[in-house]
Amino acid sequence: QVQLVESGGGSVQAGGSLTLSCAASTDNYLTNCMGWLRQAPGKEREAVAAIYTGGGSTFYARSVKGRFTISQNNAKNMVYLTMNNLKPEDTAMYYCAAKPTIGLPLQVSEYHYWGQGTQVTVSS
Repeated sequence: QVQLVESGGGSVQAGGSLTLSCAASTDNYLTNCMGWLRQAPGKEREAVAAIYTGGGSTFYARSVKGRFTISQNNAKNMVYLTMNNLKPEDTAMYYCAAKPTIGLPLQVSEYHYWGQGTQVTVSS
């Protein structure tokens, strides 16, 4: 089992920045791939960024590429999502998630473990 705890959400104006943090209870094979996923009201959950914790490869959804950066601190079992140039359409509940498998890093259904989420609200 893996416990994931997110922090760092909040309200910001369009064009602003936020950094989300995710603390994982373990760094074993269960967290080979870590991702940030979001769900806006009335919309399906989507993966916006992912990282292979072993090699550091990163992946981004087209909607956030160039604005969001996923990073990690392996020593602290932490994963971060730095979000710049935020837009109102980025408003959503953001979840940290983990899975043991490599491959399909932006496939929501692949993720086994989820945090409780942190709300991000971007006003125009």
